[in-house]
Amino acid sequence: MAIYVVMAPPAGNKAEDAIFVRDSFTWLGFLVAPLWLAWHRMWIEAALTFIVMAILSVAGERLGLEGAGSLLSLLVSLYVGFEGQGLRIASLRRRGWREWGVIEAGNLADAETRHVLETGEESEEQPLPRIVPDASQARPPQTGMALGLTHTPGRP
Repeated sequence: MAIYVVMAPPAGNKAEDAIFVRDSFTWLGFLVAPLWLAWHRMWIEAALTFIVMAILSVAGERLGLEGAGSLLSLLVSLYVGFEGQGLRIASLRRRGWREWGVIEAGNLADAETRHVLETGEESEEQPLPRIVPDASQARPPQTGMALGLTHTPGRP
């Protein structure tokens, strides 16, 4: 089962526009960190990641430590792989999105279904109609013998 953080859009937008962020390792964030960050519109994070990886590569090449520069760039990629979804949630919060809740589901479709079912319960329920008995359709009182330990109606 996977954990999905549901981010509700800013006020005035439809609830159907919610974003589901899976809380897990991001392979694309690990493999192509600056591109993954830019894809999710985290421009500052993407620029910083690109600059840090470039500086580490150039510094490693200038100092003759190509292996160390590549290893440090790999650490930056690992950070984005592990913390990329957390960075994405923080970016959405800065843009006015709010955290609706957390859903545990097997896949994204199940998470969306659970979200729709849970948000449908929040709608205002209509009160049940009041049932008033109609005296004209009532059975007439029965006279005569009664079964059981009761007395016969009309007799003491």
